[in-house]
Amino acid sequence: MKQKEDNIIAIKSYKFAVRCVNLYKYLCEEKHDYVIGKQLLRSGTSIGANIKEAIRGISKAEFRAKMSISLKEASESEFWIELLRDTEYITKEEAESLLNDCGELLRLLMSIVKTIQTEEKQHITT
Repeated sequence: MKQKEDNIIAIKSYKFAVRCVNLYKYLCEEKHDYVIGKQLLRSGTSIGANIKEAIRGISKAEFRAKMSISLKEASESEFWIELLRDTEYITKEEAESLLNDCGELLRLLMSIVKTIQTEEKQHITT
């Protein structure tokens, strides 16, 4: 896999992590929320950290495992954003912007994980 500088999923996951950090700071300072925001902070930043580990991994199995973890973390992040929206900690517009970014990461990660699974199945049958 390409290094971070020209890797679209690494770039997008890093930008999403920055947005999660900034949202966490806002939630702490303005809304005095330290629980839900921290959950999003953890899952939202974990996506990019696991992608970076996958890119620099030493085996296909490690790559697959880290990308699968990233997919789970993106799914969890989506949940926390929806919860923040539905409890009115953030506006619907703010949530939709974050959900769009998260959804894009989810689609990319699902595609990567499915491709890996397909390649592994093809390797086994050949």
